[in-house]
Amino acid sequence: MEETSTVPDPAVPPTPPVPLDALLARADLGLRRIAGPDDPGIVVHWAHTSEMADPYPYLLGGELLLSAGVHIPQGAGTGYFDAYVSRIVAAGGAALGFGVAPVHDTVPAALVEACEMHGLPLLEVPPRTTFSGVARAVWQLMAQARLAEVRRVSEAQQGLATAAARPDPVPSVLHQLARRLGGRAVLYGPEGTELAGAGRDQGEEVRAALTALARVVRPDAGRPASASDTVAGTRLVAHTLGNGRGFVLGVAAPQRDPGDHAITSVAAVLLSLLTGEQPSGAGAARASALVRLLLGSPPEEVAPLLGGERWRVVHGAPDGPAPDGRAPDPVAASALGAALGSALVDPVGEAVRVLVPAERAVAALRGWTLGVSAAVAPHDWPAADTQAARALARARATRTPLVRHGVRPALTDLVPPDDAEAHARALLAPIAATPALTDTLRTWLSLHGSWDRTAVALSVHRNTVRQRIARCAALLEADLDDPDVRMELWFALRRT
Repeated sequence: MEETSTVPDPAVPPTPPVPLDALLARADLGLRRIAGPDDPGIVVHWAHTSEMADPYPYLLGGELLLSAGVHIPQGAGTGYFDAYVSRIVAAGGAALGFGVAPVHDTVPAALVEACEMHGLPLLEVPPRTTFSGVARAVWQLMAQARLAEVRRVSEAQQGLATAAARPDPVPSVLHQLARRLGGRAVLYGPEGTELAGAGRDQGEEVRAALTALARVVRPDAGRPASASDTVAGTRLVAHTLGNGRGFVLGVAAPQRDPGDHAITSVAAVLLSLLTGEQPSGAGAARASALVRLLLGSPPEEVAPLLGGERWRVVHGAPDGPAPDGRAPDPVAASALGAALGSALVDPVGEAVRVLVPAERAVAALRGWTLGVSAAVAPHDWPAADTQAARALARARATRTPLVRHGVRPALTDLVPPDDAEAHARALLAPIAATPALTDTLRTWLSLHGSWDRTAVALSVHRNTVRQRIARCAALLEADLDDPDVRMELWFALRRT
């Protein structure tokens, strides 16, 4: 087991290595392997030209060493080539490229034999190919690999961020991480138990080793923040999540490169936010606002502590039915708030309510159905809450990701509010004592009398809707097929 370090090895360049086979595949170079292992895992970190008889002091490791054999003395035998190749291998050289012009017409047989014996790939460089051309090809392949790596990390970051905003953020982030790394990702709780996991199971040996590695990074004094190990050819890494609550992220993947490290780090940060509580000045302001509300201060006096003058209320429901009708869990609710840019979140019923400053745009979110109120001043928050609830019901009924409450001048604005409310109370009095009837009638009218959509919006059977509407018609002594009646009832319901 070895502790990981974020400090890069100074001997390794910050660019991804190039597979030796990629160089051999370049038709413009014409390189040919004539000795050494045919291993697709051999990589080159850079190209270096040297005509020194002992290149060891000038090599850092990982080089494709290029030589035209100028250093080879007349009549050199097996001993010279054996010493020469052994020094290259000792320095960590990845391969040797030998140019057959202008000094030598062919690669010395003793050099071929020495490379074969020491397991050093030997490439024949044809006369038409310059060493600078080989070096340029190495750097071109490195640039292509670096671009591909940056693109891969960027796409992974976007995928992880999207996963963190889903209704089930922790499993979604783990699934995304496991898919991006081609392995398995596990979240361990403070007691060391596996809370969630995603990706292909690597077997009992790897599973046990990853669990043991997670215990190594428990947030106790003197313990490392991360650790790594290799078991059964699988690379294991464990990270303590930076929320101080004892959660650990474990990853088991077939390989580990800088891109994988960056992707895992992003996932660790997101999981730290999703599993932790982050106290801040904004949190203190929210606490102060809550206390003042509880002690009787009006909302308009408390709102400045929350950072805005006008607000929208957003009601969000996860796509698909909620388990047992329960509200989304707190982690999912917090993830929705984070995606909307607000920490003022309240899970209630099967939905989540979020209070969002009006200047922040509210857009559709994958995995959520949203209803958005008009922008209002604090004293109108209750009305905005009702608007958002109705917008969410309409969004769910119409299977639309986001529905906004529309605000525009209407004929109802011409009636004095007191007169309108008195008329609404008198008209709806026969059903006012039964909220299920008023809610059903309001939803049914808003959906143009659609039985199916109303049933979806209210999460009831369509026959229940029919029975309630028939009951409303009987109690109100009204013909609900008459558009004038519907209009008058809608006017009244909007005032209640």
